Amino acid sequence: MVKLAVRMLRHRIGSAVATLVALTCGVTILMSMGLLVESGLRWAPTPQRYTAADMLVAQRELSVTFQEFGETTTATVDLPEGGTVPVTLAERIGQLPGVATAVADHPIRAVVPGQQAGQEAVAHGWRSATLTPYELVAGDQPGSDDEVAVDVGLATVDGTEMRPGSRLPVLVGGALREYRVSGVVDRDSGGGGPSTLFFTDGHAAALSPHPDRAALIGIVLAPDADRSAVAADVQQVAAESGAEVYTGTDIGKLEESEALAASNLLIQLGAIFGGYVAGLVMVVVAGTIGLAVRHRRRDLALLRAIAATPGQVRLLIIAEVAQLSIVSLLIGIPAGLVVTGWLRGQLVSRNFIPEGFPLSDGVFAAVAVGAATVLVAVAAALLAARRTVKIRPTEALGEVSMEPARSSRVRFVAGLVALGGGVALTMFTTAARGSAALGAAIGMLYVFVLAAALLAPWINRYAARTLGPVLRAVWGDSGYLAAANLRANAQGMATVLTALVLSVGFGGSVWFFQDNLQRETLAQTRSGMLAQHALVSAAGLPETAVADAREMPGVVAATGVRRTSVIVRMMGAAEPVAAQGIDPDGADQTLDLKVTEGDLTELRGATVALSTLQASSQRAKLGDQVELWLGDGTPVTLRLVAVYERGLGFGDVTLNRETVSGHTATNLDDQVLIRTEAGSAVALTDLVDRYPGSGLTDTGVIDRELGKDLALSAWLNKLLIGVMVGYAALAAANTMVMAALARGRELALLRLVGVTRRQVKRMVHAEQFGLLGTSLLIGGAIAAITLVSVVRAFTGQAVPYVPALGWVSIIGGTALLALVTTVLPIGALLRTPPVTGIGVKE
Repeated sequence: MVKLAVRMLRHRIGSAVATLVALTCGVTILMSMGLLVESGLRWAPTPQRYTAADMLVAQRELSVTFQEFGETTTATVDLPEGGTVPVTLAERIGQLPGVATAVADHPIRAVVPGQQAGQEAVAHGWRSATLTPYELVAGDQPGSDDEVAVDVGLATVDGTEMRPGSRLPVLVGGALREYRVSGVVDRDSGGGGPSTLFFTDGHAAALSPHPDRAALIGIVLAPDADRSAVAADVQQVAAESGAEVYTGTDIGKLEESEALAASNLLIQLGAIFGGYVAGLVMVVVAGTIGLAVRHRRRDLALLRAIAATPGQVRLLIIAEVAQLSIVSLLIGIPAGLVVTGWLRGQLVSRNFIPEGFPLSDGVFAAVAVGAATVLVAVAAALLAARRTVKIRPTEALGEVSMEPARSSRVRFVAGLVALGGGVALTMFTTAARGSAALGAAIGMLYVFVLAAALLAPWINRYAARTLGPVLRAVWGDSGYLAAANLRANAQGMATVLTALVLSVGFGGSVWFFQDNLQRETLAQTRSGMLAQHALVSAAGLPETAVADAREMPGVVAATGVRRTSVIVRMMGAAEPVAAQGIDPDGADQTLDLKVTEGDLTELRGATVALSTLQASSQRAKLGDQVELWLGDGTPVTLRLVAVYERGLGFGDVTLNRETVSGHTATNLDDQVLIRTEAGSAVALTDLVDRYPGSGLTDTGVIDRELGKDLALSAWLNKLLIGVMVGYAALAAANTMVMAALARGRELALLRLVGVTRRQVKRMVHAEQFGLLGTSLLIGGAIAAITLVSVVRAFTGQAVPYVPALGWVSIIGGTALLALVTTVLPIGALLRTPPVTGIGVKE
């Protein structure tokens, strides 16, 4: 059977090449996505700051319990601001048997003016130096609040070598403080990361936004300690505070680093988009192989007629598809490695991942992609040939002489079920928010395309009957033949319809979503920003900066803003959403959030303002109590005092600045928005002088920077979406070429009975008009439903923005694709004499 399979492939070179192209492109894409996931999963973080720690105690996740449909479910979400643990926990753990040292660590963001290779540094208490460990190479440890020990990375500042006794200015806690360098430290092992400063433990705690709580507790064990026993004891103590114990490679995962962020990005990127692409590849490969096998029904029927058993025919099909799959893997897997290398270069150049982040060898990804490809290909081929394999040998040739009069009832019922599922997902998408809405929208797109694929024979028949009069009126006798062909070949053209609908559906929906998100975010930011200036600082700004700004001549209003995230319940899950903490005094003069209910001036004490969509998702009305969790996991219940529309531009949740105080990385403002009278900007230079390290910028510049950030994020999403749309278009082209080339005998017979070449071409044009019109109508409807649903869920806009060029590209591109992939192959067939064409294979 293997030799026969090779011969049959050689004599069916057209369908073999088409199947090989679909498989190879699918393998290339899946290999690239799989390699990203594998690289992210296999990356093992090496501890840098906590190299000497045997264990860390921290709270980095929040578990939320829900009551859904009478059942209790628990969802876990990462804390956006990172959790904290009680400082007293260090003393309790330090008393456990086997624990040599337990240190409460307070990392504090600091800026050293004039520092080489960047300005940011991290300050700690001196006792935490043992967790790296850092050793003194000169001088002594800090002994008072005005002393600091610096690492060798700060050996030179503004051209001055730092030695014990040197004076060092540091921006920390929102103020510029000058310290005496008590000593210089170096670590035992090399490592990257920001420069490090060490204050006294008391001073570090005082500068921390939450002195009684630490970011984590580092533990060093005694040399003879039983690690498992100590870990159990520590876990028991830590559990009382809701904290977890981290050991081994998990210690490295607690250290915020570019490599850790890159690992998470690759996993999410490969898993989410890889899942969508995998579904797309399955549909395309199944359709292409199904059509290829369908065009070979006469060969299979002949084998049945000469006494080949069903098992032998199945073995033949498996052998053919397996050979094509192996070839596609041999080509696609190396191509996937090359594509991933190029993609990595693009991600590095755009600062998504650091230069040194390694890619894995791809062994596991190759095995998974190989197994999935062969499985899908073989299943699709067996499914397409099941009818020919089942029937009796004497009926085989007669079975393939014409299209079946009816399609499977099971297929019809399954199509209706899929259609109902799409409607249900549409309702869910409308009610959902954020990533849940986007995931539901993509799922809805797939389900609607699946429904179109299952119902394609009935759609084709109905379209042929409906369009029959139009085709006859425009193309005359050729139109009549086209309508008859569409009716008679409704089953065979189902795959072509599916491919076109898939291409239009993807191209017209997910591609334009990014445009809508970016456009609406920028529009809300520009319209809602009333302040002309913003005071910013890399080290943060204290609350006094707002008071000082308000006293400046010509200042109308000033508002301090702290960016953060909060966690909310969302459709049976927990999800972080963007939030801001503001000072409500005069906020209505610096920010226009487009409040529709309530008043931002009431944002005092335990209160909250929500965007319209967030309030709708929470089913919260003005005056209701809203439960949420702050960025560090602290639960709060707040009264809803205002509802606003501009959530994309300013965050879905707006809190009183006092509410988030002590629950963010710093107790400092990210910026102070300042609205001035015309011509009074010069006076603000005095404000800048009061806060060293700060700078004054125009809010228009902030908008432009936001636009660049959004464009950068959109680039990555559009790249992956473009791959999906491009693969769908390739599948459509592949399928239509196969369908066109399979009509040699049919066209030759028409010419032998007197139909001219011109009439045949007109007939084909009429068929394409009917098929293309139906595909554009159904694909466009699916795209519109998907785009409207997801845009409404994210932006609240009922009508999505689609540039005119976008619609022209979708419609024109699809029309050009259909015409080129059909007219050119048909033209080649018509150049063959009909007497010769009637004798060729199907």
